[in-house]
Amino acid sequence: MVFWLIQDQMFCYQCEQTVGGRACTTFGVCGKNPEVSSLQDLLIYMLRGLSQLALEGRKVGVKDEQLGLFICESAFITLTNVNFDPDTLIEYINKSARLRDGLLEKVQSKGGYIDFHGPVDLVLEKTEQGLIRQGKHVGVNADSSVDPDLKGLHWLLIYGLKGVAAYAYHAYRFGKKDDRVFEFIEQGFAATLDKTLGINDFVDLALKCGEINIRAMELLDAGNTERYGHPVPTKVPLGHKSGKAILVSGHDLKDLEEVLKQSEGKGIYVYTHGEMLPAHGYPNLKKYSHLYGHFGTAWQNQQKEFMNFPGAILMTTNCIQKPKDSYKVNLFTSGPVGWPDVAHIKCSPMDCCDFSAVIDKALEMPGFSQDERNKTVNVGFGRNAVLLLKDDITESIMKGHINSFFLVAGCDGAKPGRNYYTEFVEKAPKDSIILTLACGKFRFFDKDLGEIDGIPRLLDIGQCNDAYSAVKIAQAFGEIFQVEISELPLFFILSWYEQKAVAILLSLFYLGVKNIRLGPSLPAFITPNILNVLVEKFNIMPLKTPEEDLKAIIDYVTGVDA
Repeated sequence: MVFWLIQDQMFCYQCEQTVGGRACTTFGVCGKNPEVSSLQDLLIYMLRGLSQLALEGRKVGVKDEQLGLFICESAFITLTNVNFDPDTLIEYINKSARLRDGLLEKVQSKGGYIDFHGPVDLVLEKTEQGLIRQGKHVGVNADSSVDPDLKGLHWLLIYGLKGVAAYAYHAYRFGKKDDRVFEFIEQGFAATLDKTLGINDFVDLALKCGEINIRAMELLDAGNTERYGHPVPTKVPLGHKSGKAILVSGHDLKDLEEVLKQSEGKGIYVYTHGEMLPAHGYPNLKKYSHLYGHFGTAWQNQQKEFMNFPGAILMTTNCIQKPKDSYKVNLFTSGPVGWPDVAHIKCSPMDCCDFSAVIDKALEMPGFSQDERNKTVNVGFGRNAVLLLKDDITESIMKGHINSFFLVAGCDGAKPGRNYYTEFVEKAPKDSIILTLACGKFRFFDKDLGEIDGIPRLLDIGQCNDAYSAVKIAQAFGEIFQVEISELPLFFILSWYEQKAVAILLSLFYLGVKNIRLGPSLPAFITPNILNVLVEKFNIMPLKTPEEDLKAIIDYVTGVDA
């Protein structure tokens, strides 16, 4: 019999906006209710047990690629702002139990040693309310006997694994896969049930998670660039054209491609939203003449922006908010995304989804009545584009025209304090280059920062997964100047919100990057003791003010003793 401490309240602290910097205990800031929170907790618990069995199966020759994909997809739907639909979560929970039982039988038949408890022998309730009750037993505070520092590391690893799983799922859609990624995700989830492992073990696992995340992002990068070509510098209009319209948000370029293919020749213009903005830089997406421009800004503004869009809206991957009634009937989801009573376009990860319902809705709706010209923004500065400029950049550095680089990147969010990033970019020295990626750029993406020797001062590298490109750029300049990344005049000013950002942070730690400034607030699951470890090893720093941080950085660059 397994003893659990019942959680009477929800307890979720996986995102940056968690209440009071501690935890959401009555209702999620993201819009997640306690019932959905419990179901997500139960699903993660089942994945931890499924991972234990998968590892034991590997020892006796029982391997299943589809099981690895299921674990990734299931973890993905528990990311912040991905899936809020209880029916979908229950479907995944029940499937995890079926896969568990089938795998258990196979492993035992091969002589595998099974002495696991908890999720491996948990009998699921038959009703939604019963499953919700079970979920309350297995969340963050399920075992009060666990040392707080160790528990924090457990969940740091779990949240990092969620980010890796999301990238691995995206990569798999392009046929890009690596069993080492699946195996480590299983190893990481299983480790959180192993009571023999201590703090040092989980610090090592967190760094390993960062290493594996680089591989997952590399796979996704290969999938994107092999299919669509390497991004090229492109001006993207922020206005719109008269005519019918579809808005595609999220991150999934494959779904965007299918919308473009299926809507071609139908008199519909397709617009991007949120992290889809970098799609305009890919040559094989640019070729669609009806991919016109970008509408709106970051994910947290969608409720006020979507109500002004006169066409169909498709949410791919994460970043959905509770839809307003004014546009809910026009909204569709695909892939891992879900909201109760919102039409979902369902297909398997390897299939090309049928978006005819989205297209039909766009044709029913009025669309834009007239053209609207607005400013343009630049995208397409992935690693190939930037490295084509490396000789020019190197020459400007040698001439003293460029003295520093700032990677101002990460997630955007609604919580106060994120204006820091706008002010930082505005006040950054005129001899600096700003690199950016992910939706954090929407704090300043439309600002004209000018040029240095013909090189734009603001370079948009792409989506959050294009942190891989940023790493390759940094490594290339490290080789040019024969120094480590941390010795370059490259400073990381990061904003985080959800679990993909956690995975990327762990990747930077794995690479030995130091002096990262992180905000707007530090993760609630990192205890003071663990923070001290990170400060000692990597000199990670919380944000101060733009003025204070810039002064400290400039003093460092110029050799002034701050």
